[in-house]
Amino acid sequence: MTTTRKAKSRIMEAVHDGARDLHHLEFIDKRKMQKYDALCLEPVQDYDAEKIKALRERLHLSQAVLASVLNTSTSTVRKWEVGDKRPSGPSQKLLDILERKGLEAVL
Repeated sequence: MTTTRKAKSRIMEAVHDGARDLHHLEFIDKRKMQKYDALCLEPVQDYDAEKIKALRERLHLSQAVLASVLNTSTSTVRKWEVGDKRPSGPSQKLLDILERKGLEAVL
């Protein structure tokens, strides 16, 4: 599992590069590499009302369809877009995947 996301710092980037090299040489298995990915790479970005609405519009989705894709309610998506609530945990991760890889990655 290799990703192109930016590391938290230059040191963490060096650690991740070393782990990736060891993974390619089969000294580190896939599960251990996933742990290095999680440890070394930046956390998922925060999504505010504007980002969520812009992402939904860019993907040409209604609030109901986005809610279905994220396995949440339409009212939750509506509250995110108004700013009454903010996504967290799995919803944030799915929004990040949608933004980086598109709708096909989560369907």
